[in-house]
Amino acid sequence: MQNDMTKGSPLRLIVFFTIPVLLGNIFQNVYNLMDSIIVGRFLGVNALAAVGATGTLTFLVFGWITGMTGGFGILLAQSFGAGDEKRLRHYTVMSLYLCVAMAVLMTAGLLLANRGILKLMNTPDTILDDTAGYIGIIYAGLPVTIAYNMLSSVSRSLGDSRTPLIFLIISSVLNIILDIVLITVIPLGVRGAAYATVIAQVVSAVACFFYVKKKYEILKIRKGEWGFSWGSAGRLLMMGLPMGLQFSITAIGTMMVQAAVNLLGATYIAAFSAGGKICNIVTLLFPSLGVTLATYVGQNMGAGKIKRIRQGVRITQVITIIAGIVCGLAVFIWGGTASRLFVADPTGEIKAICDEYFHATAWCYPFLGSIFIYRNTLQGMGDGLVPMLGGVFELAARGIMVTVLAAPLGFLGISLCDPGAWISALIPLVPVYIMRMKKITKTYSSAETE
Repeated sequence: MQNDMTKGSPLRLIVFFTIPVLLGNIFQNVYNLMDSIIVGRFLGVNALAAVGATGTLTFLVFGWITGMTGGFGILLAQSFGAGDEKRLRHYTVMSLYLCVAMAVLMTAGLLLANRGILKLMNTPDTILDDTAGYIGIIYAGLPVTIAYNMLSSVSRSLGDSRTPLIFLIISSVLNIILDIVLITVIPLGVRGAAYATVIAQVVSAVACFFYVKKKYEILKIRKGEWGFSWGSAGRLLMMGLPMGLQFSITAIGTMMVQAAVNLLGATYIAAFSAGGKICNIVTLLFPSLGVTLATYVGQNMGAGKIKRIRQGVRITQVITIIAGIVCGLAVFIWGGTASRLFVADPTGEIKAICDEYFHATAWCYPFLGSIFIYRNTLQGMGDGLVPMLGGVFELAARGIMVTVLAAPLGFLGISLCDPGAWISALIPLVPVYIMRMKKITKTYSSAETE
C-alpha cells in the first residue's frame, strides 16, 4: 500500500506510519532478546558474554547496511513525492546493483578479518571461539540482511510501513522457534542462535521480495531501464555513504566502550549486554520516529512543502520528550530487575551492575530521542554529511570519556559515556537544522502549496 505523506494531518500521518515501524522494531528486538535469553538460560554466563561481545560489531555492520539502504531510500522517497515514476524505477535498479556489490565486499572482508577484529577488542580467550563462531555465521548471512533492508527501504519510501512489519513478524516467530530447536534440541551452542537468525532472515527477505514484486506496479522495470549510470550511482552513494558512515562512526565509539568493558571480565560483559538490550527495547520509539521522519520529510521535500516539514518536526519533538521521561523513569526503577530475564543471577551481581548503568544513563533519554529527529530530518532533506558529523561528535565524546573516566570511576565512568555521546551528537545537528530550514523556506516560499 502506497501512502502519500504530502497531504493530510502531519500528526495522523506520523503516528500511523510510526506504529508499524515501531512494532517491526519491537519484533526485531524480541528475537534478538530471545537469542540472549535462551543462550543465557540454557548455555550460561560465558555463552551470553560470547553473544554480548558481538553486540557492537553487529551494530557496526547492521548500522552500515541500514544507513546505506536508508540513504538510497531517501532518493526513492523524493522521487515518489515529486511524482517522477521513471526516476523512481531508475534509482531502484541502481540501488539493486549497489547492494549486490556491497554484499560481496562486506561478506568476504568481514569473514577474513573476523578473529583479528575480536582480538583488537580485547575479547577474553575464554569466549573467543564461541564469539568468532557466532559472528562468523552472522557475517555469512549478510547478503540476505542487505536484501531485506533494501526491500524494506523501498517499501517505506513509498509510504508503506506495514509490509516490512508483516514479514518481520514471520521472521521473529521463526527465529524464536529455531533458537529453541538449535540450542536445546539440536545442541549447536551459540552457533545455533546465529543459524536461527540467518535462516529467519532468509525467509523474511524472500517473502518480502515476492510481495514487493507482485504488489508495486509502479516499481515494475520496463525494457531499457536496466542500464547502469555512474552519475546515478554517485548520487545514491552521496546519500548512502554518509548515512552508513554515521552509523559506523557511532559503532566504532561503542566498540571502544565495549573494549573497556571486556577488560572487566565475563560478568560485566554479560551485564552490559543485558543493559544495552533493555535500553534498546525501551527506546525503540525513537528510531521508529526517525524512520518515519526520513520518509515524511523526503516526500514533502520532493513536493516542496516545507511548512509541513517544520510541523512534523515539532510534533515529533513533543512526543520524544514525553516518551524519554517515561522510559527513563521506567529503567531507573526496574532496569536492573529486568536483567534477570537474561541469565540466572543468584548473587545479584548482574542486577547491581545493570542498576549502575541505568542510574547513570536514564536521565538522558530525551536527548537520545532528539538525535533521531534532527538526524533523520536532515537526511530526508538530502543532507547526509551533517548527520555523519553528528556521529563524529558522538565518537569523539565516547573516546575522550572512556579514556578519562574508565580508570578512576570504573564501570560508572564507562556508563557515563552514553549520555556524553548523546548530548555531543546534537551539537552540530540542531543548529544546522535551524539554518537549513531558514534557507530552504526562503527558497520554496513562493512555490509552496498547502
